[in-house]
Amino acid sequence: MAITCRHPLSIAVIGLLLGFPSLSIGAPITFSASGANPAAIQTTVDAFRTQLGTLNANVAGSFSSGRREINWDGVPDALSAPNNLPANFFNVNSPRGVVFSTSGIGFQVSGNAAVAPVRFDNINPTYSSIFQTFSPQRLFTALGSNVLYVNFFVPGSNTSAATNGFGAVFTDVDFAGTTSIEYFNASNTSLGTSFVPTANNGLSFLGVFFNAGERISRVRITNGNSILGPNDSAELDVVVMDDFIYGEPQVVPEPSTLLLLGSGLVGLAGISWRRSRKA
Repeated sequence: MAITCRHPLSIAVIGLLLGFPSLSIGAPITFSASGANPAAIQTTVDAFRTQLGTLNANVAGSFSSGRREINWDGVPDALSAPNNLPANFFNVNSPRGVVFSTSGIGFQVSGNAAVAPVRFDNINPTYSSIFQTFSPQRLFTALGSNVLYVNFFVPGSNTSAATNGFGAVFTDVDFAGTTSIEYFNASNTSLGTSFVPTANNGLSFLGVFFNAGERISRVRITNGNSILGPNDSAELDVVVMDDFIYGEPQVVPEPSTLLLLGSGLVGLAGISWRRSRKA
């Protein structure tokens, strides 16, 4: 039996409720792959890119759709190993709408050949033999901690933003269930944690796209079970990162605003319904 809705306002209310993240029906789409070299994960990375949309320019302000990427290779030598990368480099120097944070001592991008030791050999001379790149030739890591946060902003501003998907390439994930990405919404509620597949001395990719209206305000990345350092052992799993790929950071209404709007529309719909009953 078909149900006919005679009131446009009721349709608006239904649309709002269906679009409200906490009431949405759907499941995140996970893109995951690992292997010995870039070719082993390329197809999955490209599929994630296609899901997010067209690559946008590295300029201030938000686009209405598409994606942003960070491959680290354009970071100047003066802000690469052995020097630290400013946490807001990709929101100020090259506006892409992310700011990093960590409980450690900072962040570092690996050096270029003939300028500094490559692939974090400045930290441990064995690292270039276990870390490889997806997009040559720089890699990225937090220092003093194996956990970092990626916080989203309208590119080039201090305005908090959110995205519909985030993924990253990891190198030398040895142990299952240790390297992960956790996704959070604007209310700091976890949207779930996904684990990165293993690839000893290889490359791994993990990306999650939320297709039911959920919006990601930040992600928590856990790399292995140890920080980078001069002394490693078989019990330690040190992991660093290459490309970050994520949906265009955009401003989203505060939850309280959506609730107030929803309450108002529901009230108006009720008045309209009562009037129609009297007619």
